[in-house]
Amino acid sequence: MCGNNMSAPLPAVVPAARKATAAVIFLHGLGDTGHGWADAFAGIRSSHIKYICPHAPVMPVTLNMNMTMPSWFDIIGLSPDSQEDEHGIKQAAENVKALIDQEVKNGIPSNRIILGGFSQGGALSLYTALTTQQKLAGVIGLSCWLPLRTSFSQCHGDCDPLVPLMFGSLTVERLKTLVNPANVTFKTYGGMMHSSCQQEMMDVKQFIDKLLPPVD
Repeated sequence: MCGNNMSAPLPAVVPAARKATAAVIFLHGLGDTGHGWADAFAGIRSSHIKYICPHAPVMPVTLNMNMTMPSWFDIIGLSPDSQEDEHGIKQAAENVKALIDQEVKNGIPSNRIILGGFSQGGALSLYTALTTQQKLAGVIGLSCWLPLRTSFSQCHGDCDPLVPLMFGSLTVERLKTLVNPANVTFKTYGGMMHSSCQQEMMDVKQFIDKLLPPVD
């Protein structure tokens, strides 16, 4: 995921149980790796879908007193008017687009690929989907926001202390001005904090299976 940096770890992958005719590329949150999400998708997998959970490069993060941790781009602050790492976000989006291109080369058309992510990874997936020429099947944004706020499914916990529900609500209204509002779904989960829950994962599975049905 880091251009020519050969030391970047390979993504965690849940392979299709038979020939892969569709793919889900899912980006983890700040300070995490792809392994936990690969485990989560292994629990809701469909046999014709390949699930790819890349690992973010390790870098200093301004918000966390410049401590180094896995991060798709730098985060300077969490308020709506905080400065954003425009160069880092755009570079990370190019890396994600390269990952999509790789799957297309592997024989999975882009309109059979769903891009998604949690928190910072969800923010990057929304930005990438809105700036790529690649026609994707859909996007899943969990507990996230639209960076550089210039068919989507978005979910959020109503008790999220890190990325407030208001960010999700504002983001979904902005998305409806950028794409067909009928293609935007926004779900909230009572009592859920900055995390995921079983009901949310079942809703994610339903969304994926609806958009990526078996073709054979």
